[in-house]
Amino acid sequence: MTEIPSAMRLAADIRAGRTTAVIAVTAVIADIEVRDTRINSVTRIFGPAAVAAAEKIDRQIAAGDDPGPLAGVPFGVKDLFDVVDEVTTAGSVVLRESRPATHDATVVARLRAAGAIPVASLNMDEFAYGFATDNAHHGITRNPHDLARLAGGSSGGSAAAVAAGLMPFALGSDTNGSIRVPASLCGVWGLKPTFGTVPREGAYPFAASLDVVGPFAGTLEDLRLVYETMYGAAMPDLPPVGTLRVGRLGGWFANNVSEPLARAIDAVAAHLGGAETVQLPEVARARAASFLITAAEGGNLHLPRLRRHASQYDPATRDRLFAGALLPATTVIQAHRFRSWFRTQIHAAFRNVDVLIAPATVGEAPRIDQPTIVVDGQNVSARANLGLYTQPLSLAGVPILSAPLAGTGGLPLGLQLVAAPGREAALFAIAAELERAGLAGRVPLPAKGR
Repeated sequence: MTEIPSAMRLAADIRAGRTTAVIAVTAVIADIEVRDTRINSVTRIFGPAAVAAAEKIDRQIAAGDDPGPLAGVPFGVKDLFDVVDEVTTAGSVVLRESRPATHDATVVARLRAAGAIPVASLNMDEFAYGFATDNAHHGITRNPHDLARLAGGSSGGSAAAVAAGLMPFALGSDTNGSIRVPASLCGVWGLKPTFGTVPREGAYPFAASLDVVGPFAGTLEDLRLVYETMYGAAMPDLPPVGTLRVGRLGGWFANNVSEPLARAIDAVAAHLGGAETVQLPEVARARAASFLITAAEGGNLHLPRLRRHASQYDPATRDRLFAGALLPATTVIQAHRFRSWFRTQIHAAFRNVDVLIAPATVGEAPRIDQPTIVVDGQNVSARANLGLYTQPLSLAGVPILSAPLAGTGGLPLGLQLVAAPGREAALFAIAAELERAGLAGRVPLPAKGR
């Protein structure tokens, strides 16, 4: 097996009897065991439980029942979602002695109710703190487009598994860009929904005031179906693209962009009617505030365990968490005050536009042996700085769709589509138009990567 069909097509085939859920699930497990040895996107396979769930789906279909729109579709979860009877480790050995989950995370339960079957947990930066999926315990996840390059993080295992065609969709989380960055670097679709609208129960937290859970998918149709299932309701009808006003974020979001990505964004803006440039104030301070809030909340969450088990943490994660726990309260309070002000500025921008476009990363995926990106002429750590364009926007709690840019002639590049809270339908409308025009869409793997 080289690549699994889309979720919608596979579910249709299973419901129609052209294949079975057991065949689909066992094929995915076999494919992971063969091909993921090179990518390292999977940390654990839920083999017996997944096969048992598939057998149940097949029995329902044989009895004339409809298991749901995702009948028998295998999917993976970032290793911070509860899956019943499995230990949730959040990418760390620190939690390996925890009791198995007694319930699925809410979004996993909703996907099961729609017929989908969790088959594996997926690699991530330890406790979601990083942009590289360079995990001290499970190893580094490699980009399926070029195994010498990073997949991005912290949900890199999820993006890589979908990009490699191991599964049609996967779940991730996004605090400061952990869905958008790897989706961009791996050439797949990703969605960070409006903050607070998709339930996080059963997802191990990082920074609760910023955490959002969302999907990755190989097709835009799958992304929409999985998002609606996670959300618990269908989106309203997509608005006509001609009625949507599009703006292009400038300033901070135009600096440091690679030439191929700048050209791709120019083409997108031109196709959408020459999007006017929108300037947001104090973006550098917004990114700093995001850093501080994340560090403080993450450090506070982990401090009791750090006091007992510091040696079990990845040293890079441990040191950042300790630093966050030591931040003065006045500094954190000021960061939250600034966050409120900056959120107001972003929301105000949507009085004049419906969708903003911005780069997701500075360019293509960095090499593993040189994990840096160039910012203002300096080589800086990719693990800490790949969120250059995603972190500031996280403060506003707005929905952001990461669209893979096609036709660049090389490695994947990514575009952020940003809308006001609750306006996911506008994002999907613009994304569908870019896909129709051949400007966006899943970036195919090179022949040797299939």
